[in-house]
Amino acid sequence: MSNIDDLFKKPLLPNNKRKLEASINPDAIYKATRLTANGDVKTNGRATVEEEEDEDIEAGPELPPDEDDSNDEEGRFFGGGINRDTAEVLDFIEEREKEDTSVKCNSSNETCLNDTYLTFQKAEKIDSAWVRRLALNFEKKITKNSELRAKFESSPQKFMGSEADLDADIKALSILSEHPELYEEFAKLGCVASLVSLLSHENTDIAIDAIEIINELTDEDVEAEQAQWDSLVDAMLEANLINLLYENLSRFDEKVESDRAGVYHVLGVAENLASRVLIAETLAKETSIIEWLLSRIRQPEPAVSQNKQYAAEVLAILLQSSSTNRSQIVQKNGIDLILQLLSPYRKRDPLKGTEEEEYVENLFNCITCCVDAGPGKDKFMEAEGIELCLIMLRDGKMSKPRALRLLDHALGGQDGSACCEKLVEAAGLKVTFSTLIKKPDNQTTEHILGILSSMLRSLPADSAPRIRLLAKFVEKNYEKIERLISIRRDYTSKVSLADQSIKGERAKLSAAEQEEQEDEWLSRRLDAGLFTLQTVDVILAWLIAEDDGARKRIRDLLADRDESFSDVKATLKEQLGSMDANAENEDPVMKDVLNALIQHLM
Repeated sequence: MSNIDDLFKKPLLPNNKRKLEASINPDAIYKATRLTANGDVKTNGRATVEEEEDEDIEAGPELPPDEDDSNDEEGRFFGGGINRDTAEVLDFIEEREKEDTSVKCNSSNETCLNDTYLTFQKAEKIDSAWVRRLALNFEKKITKNSELRAKFESSPQKFMGSEADLDADIKALSILSEHPELYEEFAKLGCVASLVSLLSHENTDIAIDAIEIINELTDEDVEAEQAQWDSLVDAMLEANLINLLYENLSRFDEKVESDRAGVYHVLGVAENLASRVLIAETLAKETSIIEWLLSRIRQPEPAVSQNKQYAAEVLAILLQSSSTNRSQIVQKNGIDLILQLLSPYRKRDPLKGTEEEEYVENLFNCITCCVDAGPGKDKFMEAEGIELCLIMLRDGKMSKPRALRLLDHALGGQDGSACCEKLVEAAGLKVTFSTLIKKPDNQTTEHILGILSSMLRSLPADSAPRIRLLAKFVEKNYEKIERLISIRRDYTSKVSLADQSIKGERAKLSAAEQEEQEDEWLSRRLDAGLFTLQTVDVILAWLIAEDDGARKRIRDLLADRDESFSDVKATLKEQLGSMDANAENEDPVMKDVLNALIQHLM
């Protein structure tokens, strides 16, 4: 059964995969090779893919035949993943299939057309035989291009035709994303390693095409089973995909349109791989991608670009995926950097529906991930994060609910005591309680109650901050307590409706079927507001235990609806029971707190 705190305290991240917004036609002609005065290719030049006639070709060395691999001394394609014997077998299979699908028009024209149609259908059948032919052709294109590049290093016009062929074959791999059942076969043939090796190709356009295909094949939109996806990704990792991806980030120049797209696709692959926690940790451990992302999100731009926004999103995903990654960014002073980037939005809102709005959202996601643990809380306070959040609560619009969520995470947990004291010292009680009184939306209410509950739990007994907190609850004739009772009534009604529906369903199911439905029913009760109801009852229990005036006022308000302390106690007991059922996520301090509060409700 899921832990309630985990379900409701986790910062929300975008669910939908971003797509590159192309500013040019993706089918535009490949960039032409630019030559220096002495005929050498410039370092930043790329070979064109257009075929050109070379009138002097007969004077130069003879080009190797397309299909001949007799000079391959090592018995393997240069840069490929299959050996000569495998190639011969695939060639034999291909020839037999050609014989089987040949069109014979010995009768009428109608018969000929029907045979042609059937042949076309068979040629388009996507199966293991098809993927073997695809693999063979792909390996041959890689081999041919490698040989021509090595042989005519100083004459790009002699290998650019093979570059065009290779480019076309890379793009042809896109169809595999519609047939993930062939992923394992594709990996066994060695083509995955060959595809990954193209990330180090001299022509960055070829590398970008390969990265784009890898992004497409590993995308969450592909309807692949986990085993199929794993077989493909594992083969890529064995081929050193992670390091090659990072190396391309350093060689791409975002001032160039195609390179800018290449950076975008690298970020897309990183997002796909981060769906596995171990890979997300490996990305941060074996490369400097965390540093690169921090550098990218702070680069000044006239308007937040798609890549800057996507860098912030990928950083948030990596941080949410792994506590190890969160520790790394804390050590690299990333919290202070992100707070500096958020500072301009304390009073100013980004335009709605822009990249900047998503960028700010992801910055909040990044830092919210990091303040759950003690070291992150300490860095957050050192960087005056609490003061910044309070300014946003007073003056912000778009930033206000996000700053409130951030404070909820910073003050929560066993290490939140210092943050709670800091909020009181920074005059944060006034803005906190004023937000509570204004009848905010459900999400804001949840975070306000979380902050109040954390302060009642963490502030030392009889300390000045705690006394100031309790005074806020009793001032103005207990108006804050009346607001808490009002919230309790609203959420009690919502949860009761869900309970009635579940009760009707439970009566129709066997004991085994009921057990299978428990998680689903819990989820529905949480959606109805169970977590908020439990939090408000914990706050009421604290006030009942600590102040006689508050105790009397709460009893009277509950009695107006024929309720009593027993109803509050029942909620706390249910919360305690759910903690016992999730021993792996047990919070022993909170269990002791709940048991003590229950005693005061007798």
